[in-house]
Amino acid sequence: MLGNIGFSEILLIGLIALLLFGPNKLPELGRALGKTLREFKQGARDLMETDAPQPPRQDVTPPAPAQQPQPHAVQPEAKQDSRRLPD
Repeated sequence: MLGNIGFSEILLIGLIALLLFGPNKLPELGRALGKTLREFKQGARDLMETDAPQPPRQDVTPPAPAQQPQPHAVQPEAKQDSRRLPD
């Protein structure tokens, strides 16, 4: 729809705006329109950044220090069988 607007149509719209608002009010309207468009674009950009899927954050924890097995001295247990009858 707006792709078919040529230079002559834009000039006609500008002249009509000049007649409606006058030469004093037209620069203020242009600034307000520009500011509104900038804020709209910034809001749309912020919205697109928050909607973009972000990779899941992985917390990297340092590995626990490896514990080396302690040498275990095997001691023979001298148990007496209490179920046996004395000689």
